[in-house]
Amino acid sequence: MATAPLEGLNWFWIATELTAPPVIAVLLALPLWLRDQPILGNIAGSIVLFGTAFALILREHVELDRMSQLCLDAGTTCFPHPAAFTRFAIYAFIALFEVIALFMLSLRVDERRRRRGYDPQWR
Repeated sequence: MATAPLEGLNWFWIATELTAPPVIAVLLALPLWLRDQPILGNIAGSIVLFGTAFALILREHVELDRMSQLCLDAGTTCFPHPAAFTRFAIYAFIALFEVIALFMLSLRVDERRRRRGYDPQWR
């Protein structure tokens, strides 16, 4: 029966969102940060993080629709557990916290870059 994917979370995709997009976002933002463009770096990294979350939410939505349709075709009704909103919120909150971490890292990079021009005695 097609109800197995409707139970529980898909940990593979959650782990993927936790690992790959932050690395890509930092690699994309770092050259911009170092060229004195912190806002553009933050925007570029945020686009990667939120874009990945949006794509994973859409993937989850399509998968849930497909599984629900299979249940309906079999003549039964089945509901995902946890609910679709909860699944979508997990991806959205992960992306939100990743963007916050990206902005905090941007502040650290900018602070170090700014302090680099001073003598060590004056730091």
